[in-house]
Amino acid sequence: MNEQYVLDLQEIDETQVAVVGGKGAHLGGLSRIEGIHVPGGFCVTTGAFRRIMADAPSLDERLDQLSRLNPDDREAIRTLSGQIRRTIEATAIPDELAAAITHALARSGERAAYAVRSSATAEDLPTASFAGQQDTYLNVMGPTAVLQHVSRCWASLFTERAVTYRQRNGIDHRTVHMAVVVQQMVFPQAAGILFTADPVTGNRKVATVDAGFGLGEALVSGLVNPDVFKVRGGEVITKTIAAKQRAVLALPAGGTQHVAIDSQRQEQPALTDAQVLRLVQLGRRIEAHFGRPQDIEWCLVDDGFQIVQSRPITTLFPVPEADDQDNHIYVSVGHQQMMTDAMKPLGFSMWQLTAMVAMYEAGGRLFVDVTRRLASPASRAGLLDLMGRGDPLTRDALETVLDRGDFVASLPDPDPGPGGPPSGGASSPVEPDPAIVTELIERSEASIAALKRDIRTKTGPALFDFLLEAFEEHKRVLTQPPNFQAIMAGMEATWWLNDKLREWLGEKNAADTLTLSAPDNITSEMGLELLDVADVIRPHPEVVAYLQGVEDEGFLDELPKLAGGTEARDAIEAYLDRYGMRCVGEIDITRPRWRERPTTLLPVILDNVRNFEPGAAERRFEQGRLKARKKEQDVLSRLRALPDGERKADETKRMIDQVRAFAGYREYPKYGIVSRYFVYKQALLEEAERLVKADVLPEKEDIFYLTFQELHDTVRSNQVDGGLIQQRKEAFRSHRTLTPPRVLTSDGEALTGAYRRDDVPAGALVGLPVSAGTIEGRARVILDMADADLEAGDILVTPFTDPSWSPLFVAIAGLVTEVGGLMTHGAVIAREYGLPAVVGVEQATRLIRDGQRIRVHGTDGYVEILS
Repeated sequence: MNEQYVLDLQEIDETQVAVVGGKGAHLGGLSRIEGIHVPGGFCVTTGAFRRIMADAPSLDERLDQLSRLNPDDREAIRTLSGQIRRTIEATAIPDELAAAITHALARSGERAAYAVRSSATAEDLPTASFAGQQDTYLNVMGPTAVLQHVSRCWASLFTERAVTYRQRNGIDHRTVHMAVVVQQMVFPQAAGILFTADPVTGNRKVATVDAGFGLGEALVSGLVNPDVFKVRGGEVITKTIAAKQRAVLALPAGGTQHVAIDSQRQEQPALTDAQVLRLVQLGRRIEAHFGRPQDIEWCLVDDGFQIVQSRPITTLFPVPEADDQDNHIYVSVGHQQMMTDAMKPLGFSMWQLTAMVAMYEAGGRLFVDVTRRLASPASRAGLLDLMGRGDPLTRDALETVLDRGDFVASLPDPDPGPGGPPSGGASSPVEPDPAIVTELIERSEASIAALKRDIRTKTGPALFDFLLEAFEEHKRVLTQPPNFQAIMAGMEATWWLNDKLREWLGEKNAADTLTLSAPDNITSEMGLELLDVADVIRPHPEVVAYLQGVEDEGFLDELPKLAGGTEARDAIEAYLDRYGMRCVGEIDITRPRWRERPTTLLPVILDNVRNFEPGAAERRFEQGRLKARKKEQDVLSRLRALPDGERKADETKRMIDQVRAFAGYREYPKYGIVSRYFVYKQALLEEAERLVKADVLPEKEDIFYLTFQELHDTVRSNQVDGGLIQQRKEAFRSHRTLTPPRVLTSDGEALTGAYRRDDVPAGALVGLPVSAGTIEGRARVILDMADADLEAGDILVTPFTDPSWSPLFVAIAGLVTEVGGLMTHGAVIAREYGLPAVVGVEQATRLIRDGQRIRVHGTDGYVEILS
């Protein structure tokens, strides 16, 4: 026998996933931790599984068929996976393999009872927790029954649920193998689950224990509600004792049964507080061994705890690394930037290097540490005011932590620390001069032109030295005082108008109408100019027909072969020259730009061809301008009729002029940043091409999985750790499944915040009103701009809208997003275009179904689902 088919648990550690699967490797690791008791047993290795698969030739063809199925074709998956399971169960276990298993059973007594559990190589991995995807059999007695259940475990690799999971996650069925864990059965008085971090809030310092009578299956299968204990700092802080009406017990002849618990015992705790604390101490030891929070299955036998399983809790959002043990409060950058997707390492590291404040990475997202600014009363008020105006949910989450009184130490000094000056809603002392906007734009354009000119000659390590200097120039352009003054001038005028006109005239969000079609807004121009592109294409039916079928990025070169194609190509090219550096998720340099993937724009261009008449861009802009003008006249005449009306009207006119002069500039700095980013990216990709030619990297895009510093080192040394890139790809896959919180503490607690409003109709979805008006229409739930298919009057529902979404805004009647604040890009553009909009609606894309009729209350901040 050249392969070992059976390994004792004592011989196994967590490095042997390929041999004994995730569960087996974890159990082996557990059995080596001092003070942790694991029921004795052995693993039937993946070698045995491969031997069985090889003995059933018909399986090969069926696996091929399986991999070709669509994950949504449930009927076909059910049929085929059923055939595969039956084939495996019917395949005879070869003599030498059966002998190895029987011999292992004899060591602990053939009459003993066993638990037989499946242990797949892709299960219980840090990034893919598929608990419950394979099977567990309890109280199995005698060699024949054990062998039969080992076959069943092998077959459970092909349950419908496990197959669908692999198809959806792109895991090849042939790469996953099944081992089987056979352990001596324990007959506990109580059993349950211990989470070494709170699975709901994410708090790493709070452990949660679920407990019930008898075997743990009653809890896992949802048969009973458990007792729930929460433990922090060595004491039970809350406990809920459930009425446990049933338990699962082992039968003497094998198998299990459900039994009723007599009424006196139902309300008794399954564990004493002392036992709970002892269990949590064991859990902390296990967590320290594996280096991350664990979900642990335990049994209580004669006042001693036996651990039957431990796996990582994969739903927790990671915590940024700090170099001290102090408490920290982090605020999400993605929620401010309207981009909450996971970023790749090159993406987040370059944003860190070009950002104004220190940023910390966790889960592929960036966070700012606001602890110092919250510690002193002066800067705290300014920060909370700024956060509250932008995104009330972030403010509420911060206040939730502050209200506890013990998480942030108060500093007496008013110095806000490294976070910069507290920027609140106070009026700027000097009245800004609108001429600075033109000057700022010219300076930015000159700086980008110099960057493009100077970077051309730089390669290798010299390129990286040049880029580090370019990042400093990038920051200098953004931090020059006039830039900040121009942004704040528009924001402060908006706040002033909204506050004063509400006070004097009872008007809600008056600034929304007053800023319609404000000049020089690069993002709203981007949307309108795509309407002009559609005007060039619309008269040429051949071009329209061709563009509807395009799948290849080289389509621009083909256009001149068609009637009207040269004009169409020139119009798209001119658009890409001005906006080609943009894309969805553009703060991540690794995301494909429109210039790199121009097909992204085609659905929007074709929607514009279909939904609009020629000249629509100019008409829209003019209509908005006239509406704003009319609103201004109306507001000023109403103010003049008030006591002290002339003064109020004069002040208001000054602020309206200010908001119209500066509101558009709010979008420009981001355009400048993203323009510079594309220049950096093109230079780095040329460097990547050299690395591919030198056989350092298999493909260009691999550089996206290295941080800027690591890429610099790779270019210098011409060497890269291939394992690191693979690890990063897996980490990125797992980060994409996580939802980042608005606020995160160093304890790992994730806070979302709440609106705490009672003026909203029952059943309505609450959000933040950012652009006034009420609109009813068909909801289009769109997760990817390339899937846009809009009709006039549709309401766009999407997770977030960074500037690249604005070309869609010209075609819609209203906007609902999950992320966003009063001054985020989507809100600014919605106001410019006069679209009623509600942002910050938690889980909007799940709660609203595509095609439902909804009503968006953009003035009052809620959405009603009508059908």
